[in-house]
Amino acid sequence: MQALTSSRVAGFSRPAARVAARRSAVAVQASTRPLWQPGTTPPAHLDGSMPGDFGFDPLNLGVNKDALEWYRNAELQNGRWAMLGVAGILFPAELTRQGLLNVPDWADAGRVYNDSEGAIPFSSLLMVQFFLFNFVEIKRWEDMKKPGSQAEPGSFLGFESSFKGTGVSGYPGGPFNPLGLGNSSEESMTDFKWREIRNGRLAMVAFLGFAAQHAATGKGPIDNLVEHLADPWANNFCSNGVSVPITIF
Repeated sequence: MQALTSSRVAGFSRPAARVAARRSAVAVQASTRPLWQPGTTPPAHLDGSMPGDFGFDPLNLGVNKDALEWYRNAELQNGRWAMLGVAGILFPAELTRQGLLNVPDWADAGRVYNDSEGAIPFSSLLMVQFFLFNFVEIKRWEDMKKPGSQAEPGSFLGFESSFKGTGVSGYPGGPFNPLGLGNSSEESMTDFKWREIRNGRLAMVAFLGFAAQHAATGKGPIDNLVEHLADPWANNFCSNGVSVPITIF
């Protein structure tokens, strides 16, 4: 009788032990999750499921689920534009410095074009961009509300299949991923999503740095870098007269 009772107790204890083991594994996984500040407890609405989620939301802007989805898409789009912008600043500047291209500095390019003969008026360019961006943003907003809805027949003059997307807003795939990056597996796609959002964040910070740098020195990032490398002690943030109000060297 005692042996039977012991056997039943052991039988019940094994499922309990398995549950405890699973909980322990989840706790370990949560504790090893990369966070913007190690040791902190991430907000409940940031569970680590989104690419680039390091538990950073000090103002709790993402508590509202719909708002969080909008912020995720907004950051993704701004990061992509920033990466294009940073590349469009650096590469032409370096090619011009090497004598392979002849274009104005990024901060002067718009003015130079506007003053050139036959230039399209700025007001006309602004209105065209306004209408085009309005169209794209509305399509993106509708896809956020109902993923895949922009592929419904009659939604865009017979070109609906181009807007079908992957079922996840912000990642259209198809013709918008011509190299098929990440299509080999779900793990590969997740890895590319993480890479993209981290590089996008870096590009946004870099562009702010380029703007501040030009305001302080009147030069582009390539020229500033070359001057700094040539004479680091004479060309740095302490000597531009703006970053540090009083020159200390």
